[in-house]
Order: sequence, then structure tokens, then C-alpha cells
Amino acid sequence: MKHTVIAWMEDKPGVLNRVAGLFRRRNFNIESLAVGHSETPGISRMTFVVDSDERELRQVQTQLFKLINVTAVQDVTEEPTVVRELALIKVGATSANRSEILQLVDIYRARIVDVALDSLVIQLTGPEDRVESLIKLLENFGIKEMVRTGRVAMVRGNGHSNGNGHNNGNGSED
Repeated sequence: MKHTVIAWMEDKPGVLNRVAGLFRRRNFNIESLAVGHSETPGISRMTFVVDSDERELRQVQTQLFKLINVTAVQDVTEEPTVVRELALIKVGATSANRSEILQLVDIYRARIVDVALDSLVIQLTGPEDRVESLIKLLENFGIKEMVRTGRVAMVRGNGHSNGNGHNNGNGSED
């Protein structure tokens, strides 16, 4: 099962490398990884997606929390969350197909962020399935280049992700 996990960590050199090393040692494949500043100065927020069973995930959460610079870890897979991804897609565009591409961009509530004689750069922010759907359609026009941020997630409403320094994982010691 794919799990979405959020980890808060001190914004210091080498922390991301230590986290990636932990996953490598456990032979986990990180399917998606997004890191950036959080609302707390000096604390970064890492959202990652891994495909694992519950036991393996608990072990990783426990090991993550043992890393000195990690302040909190939370599996938000079963939480009500807002999940988004950003994609920039450069697609081949000719005078013959440009209007069709623009219609797709409009339908998907995407934006054109760059125009050239032979291409368009499209920006789409949304759930992963919507990003995947637009990419499939744009493949017909020839995708020249693409970049995706990976999943970012935040717990909905009054619930909140646990970035306050407490381990929200209920993992056992490894």
C-alpha cells in the first residue's frame, strides 16, 4: 500500500541525506519526495510516499524519529488530507494543434506559462490523478520535457499535521 508520510526536521545540511540513507538501508523506494520550509522558522517539512506494509512503515517511522534532526513524523495516509502535485509540461505545439491544446488546458484548469513558436509550457496543480490524466492526453501532442514536484499533503480542517515535536507514529522499537 502507498503511504503518505510527513516528517519535520531541522533545516540543516545533511539531514535529507541521512533520511534518504535510512530508506536506502531498509531497501525502500521513495516514490515521491517534496521538501520545503514549514511555518516554523528553522524547520523543514518533508512529504514522501512509499509503498510498504504497515509493519515496515512503523519501523521506518521509528527509525526516522531516532534521527537527531527529525522533530516529528506522521503517517497521514488515513487522515482526511488535501493532496496536491505541481507539474510543468512542455508540449509540442503547431498552428494546427495549438487551439486543441489550449482547450485541454482550459478544461483541466491549467495555465500556459510560456509560449514559443513550436511549444507551450503548461502548469498544472492538482490531485495526482488529474495530473496523470492531462499528461496522458498531452502525450498525443509530443511531450518535450516534464517535471513534477511529487505529492505534498496537509491534514484538512481543524485537524493538523503534528509538527510540534511529538512523534505521532505508533511504531514499535526496532
